[in-house]
Amino acid sequence: MANRLDGLPQGLIVSVQAPQGSPMRDPEVIAAMADASIRSGALGVRLESPEHIGAVRRRCPEALIIGLWKCTYPGSSVYITPGWREIKAVWSAGADVIAIDATARHRPDQQDLAALIEKTKTELRAPLMADVDSVDNGLRAASLGCDWVGTTLFGYTEETEDQTPPGLHLLGDLRRDLPTDVRLICEGGIASPAAASAALNAGADNVVVGTAITGVDLQVTAYCRQLAD
Repeated sequence: MANRLDGLPQGLIVSVQAPQGSPMRDPEVIAAMADASIRSGALGVRLESPEHIGAVRRRCPEALIIGLWKCTYPGSSVYITPGWREIKAVWSAGADVIAIDATARHRPDQQDLAALIEKTKTELRAPLMADVDSVDNGLRAASLGCDWVGTTLFGYTEETEDQTPPGLHLLGDLRRDLPTDVRLICEGGIASPAAASAALNAGADNVVVGTAITGVDLQVTAYCRQLAD
């Protein structure tokens, strides 16, 4: 695992996900898209659910995998790897880095972010990626022990829902104030190679692109709606 993270260069990570109900959500389809992404030059992939992580690990044993598990619970809007159960499952499935919601929102079952991070680092010794929506939450996540910080949730939380990703304007402050050993990731709303390049120029170490590359369902729907107008 360590050799997949050591010396990771700047560049592209592809988020290979599909919505519930889509035929693209089949684990073997996800694994094929992940394989194609890596063969085409992606440094790694970001995957949702233990089932998909396991399928890609079996097909691409050397791939760098950022893993998460989207689970919803009553009374909380946190859904990206929200608790200890999900963290353990993602790690056991074969992820190299576990992505978690590290916003200030309250978590299911009153689980505490700081305690979850400490338990993950102590019991699993697993690298963590903090999905955040603001500079303050990114800096806090790093101070609690997260190894990577990503702008994933900018535009998707109650505090930022009136803003549109990508959060390029967050990158300069994060790069300036984060410890030098914390990897800065721009994710969310990157829709073109030019936008990805702009994110790297703004201070990101890596760029995660999903819908613009692998989001067949959403892309086709967008084209059809536009053409029907």
